[in-house]
Amino acid sequence: MLNLLLLFFFVNYSGSSPVGTSTVSVTGEKGGNVTLPCTFEAREISYMSLNSRSENIPVCETEDCSGRVFKQGNCDVVFKDLCFSDAGTYMLNIYYSYDQAELERQIRTYQLHIHDDISVKTGEELKLDVLLSNADKVQHQSRRNTEWTEVWSRTDGVQRERITIRDRNLIINEFTDAGTYRVLDPDEEILITVTVTESGTESKEKMYNTDYVKSNDAIYKVIFWIVIVGLHVLALVIYIVPCVKKHLCQETHFCGRWKNILTNGPQCKGM
Repeated sequence: MLNLLLLFFFVNYSGSSPVGTSTVSVTGEKGGNVTLPCTFEAREISYMSLNSRSENIPVCETEDCSGRVFKQGNCDVVFKDLCFSDAGTYMLNIYYSYDQAELERQIRTYQLHIHDDISVKTGEELKLDVLLSNADKVQHQSRRNTEWTEVWSRTDGVQRERITIRDRNLIINEFTDAGTYRVLDPDEEILITVTVTESGTESKEKMYNTDYVKSNDAIYKVIFWIVIVGLHVLALVIYIVPCVKKHLCQETHFCGRWKNILTNGPQCKGM
């Protein structure tokens, strides 16, 4: 009898079959805020819960609370001040009042991905707090390559020199490997992405590009003025030469004689 009562309660509490179980990918910046949109119809909600890895996440009713997770609007959930440990899979359960004896449940699943940008000087130590309990592997992609190479995995451990593990941190000694590091869970879902640049590299590239542009501008200006001067000189030559020739023919008695010599060649008298 007790088992039948428990089964009856469970069926009534669960209501109809859960819908909306497709996974929604959400990306947030470390230290910022992100919203998990529920997009369910605006009806009166009897109860809502947020779970991650079998943990229940407390959700405040308003933003004015001591927690970092609160409800916004009808059933959206907002995370404040994101940290790497927030990355992972979440399940939002929404229960609507169907009648006095039954609740209708709807479920939304989210994959939360955290991104961060950091800058490190070449040769210094890089510490990445990315080895979460659900992290399965860490991969690296350099700025000059599109392929991802594995630098750590839970099964094989560290796979590169100068890398050590300490207190859940992936530590790269004498950093030289700028690029992107990403953390995957056992289902190959991305948990964390960290873009690492070398300190000063960007400013040097900007200075180089600026000097390059200035140098090209100077060369283009010189070429422009050479072309302009050349066109003026050509125009003057085309205009002045016929005038000079005409003036010489008018002022001297030899113009006709020279024209005859150039046309018929020299004539020898007495032959």
